[in-house]
Amino acid sequence: MTDSERMLASVGADFVAFHDAAKAVERIEALYDESATLLREAFRENAADVSDRAVYPCLAFFVARGAPPETRPPFDVVLEPGFYGTTLTRPALFSGYWREQIGILLRHYKQPVYVGRSLRPIPLPYVLEEAVSGLTEADLRQIQERFALPDLHATDDSIANCQSFPADRRPRPLALFTAERTDYSLARLHHYTGTSPNHFQRFILLTNYQRYVDAFRDFGRGEVAKGGEYSAFVEPGDQVWTGADEDVVAPLSGSLPQMPAYHLQRPDGDGITLVNIGVGPANAKTITDHLAVLRPHCWLMVGHCAGLRRTQMLGDYVLAHGYMRQDHVLDDDLPVWVPVPPIAEVQVALQAVAAEVTGLKDVELKTRLRTGTVMTTDNRNWELRLRELSADINMSRAIAVDMESATIAANGFRFRVPYGTLLCVSDKPLHGELKLRGMANAFYRERVSQHLTVGIETMRLLRRQGVARLHSRKLRGFDEPPFR
Repeated sequence: MTDSERMLASVGADFVAFHDAAKAVERIEALYDESATLLREAFRENAADVSDRAVYPCLAFFVARGAPPETRPPFDVVLEPGFYGTTLTRPALFSGYWREQIGILLRHYKQPVYVGRSLRPIPLPYVLEEAVSGLTEADLRQIQERFALPDLHATDDSIANCQSFPADRRPRPLALFTAERTDYSLARLHHYTGTSPNHFQRFILLTNYQRYVDAFRDFGRGEVAKGGEYSAFVEPGDQVWTGADEDVVAPLSGSLPQMPAYHLQRPDGDGITLVNIGVGPANAKTITDHLAVLRPHCWLMVGHCAGLRRTQMLGDYVLAHGYMRQDHVLDDDLPVWVPVPPIAEVQVALQAVAAEVTGLKDVELKTRLRTGTVMTTDNRNWELRLRELSADINMSRAIAVDMESATIAANGFRFRVPYGTLLCVSDKPLHGELKLRGMANAFYRERVSQHLTVGIETMRLLRRQGVARLHSRKLRGFDEPPFR
């Protein structure tokens, strides 16, 4: 047995070499479907344990040379020679992504990829969710004896958190997320947003304001009705509206999910998803932890904030180019001493679109759009601690306070997802303009209506410019999985 065969045997079996990305993905799809079918049939027929056969597909790659010239993009680069591998799941969601990533590796390194069966069993709930709903304790014990259930010991963010280190006879990671970590987040996405993962688009807007949801719904349905680039609009409860006469999208019965999602879909998946994440950094971290497995091209925060400068007016915009992280929810995953840089392509696009939408240019635009540091706090009543915070605000030169933006940017940096923040000033507590209903003047209402438009058009501009240029080297370390 050769060294390569021994290494493949250490992570799985039945490996086949491929020099064609499409054919490699076909085998991944076939292996996954075979395992999923085996699980469904075993559960339905009350059959014996099949966990040794119902396993995730495995993708492996050997390369004899390291990093290519700096002219290469920041992803699809094998930085060190050696053996790489990952488990894979849900081909219906990721087959296009795999074809792209595998194809670039094959073209650049002229080495085959290997597809086989891993040693990791697929947990039953990730294939058949109803199998573990409404069960008694006795039922659950029987299922545990016959099927694999989610294993948190194999589900973590050690790769994304730069805590995965080379080890003998273990492959280096090909991707940021293993199959189990991906399945974990896909299940959570459906739970939190009320929509299936297959509806999510690769450009994502995050907001903390219900009015933006209402405006996005009107915009999305209008775009679908026009019959242009968008094919459908999807609301919580997986209610799909295509503009056809028979489409009836009724209000979701019962309460909305915790963070409802709305999807303006393009056939290629490069449409726009809006998620109302509500208020607070915990929600912001939760949703971006799970969105990251979908490998979006970009996510933007378009929410409200408190302005900190006398020259700001209600309805002014804040374009964050730095973050003061007092949210604390990511301190263990991304320490506060790690800088979170602005992504130039996103910043430039946001400012250009803001100028176009508002009709303001140069100096005029600067009177209504301010660039600076945003302080994100986990204390909704931070104003009551102003005596303690005033020095921090001054030293940081912060121009706005919110509860989500730094969390979203930091998790984008952590998961290598391009990010940006454009906020709208809704109050100025340091100057007596508290968040009261009567403060929402006509100018403020006009700017709020423009704000979502800026976010939508920024996403469309970034897509037209080409998604490859978004994935900045700022998001990549010196020892990274090749897949973006």
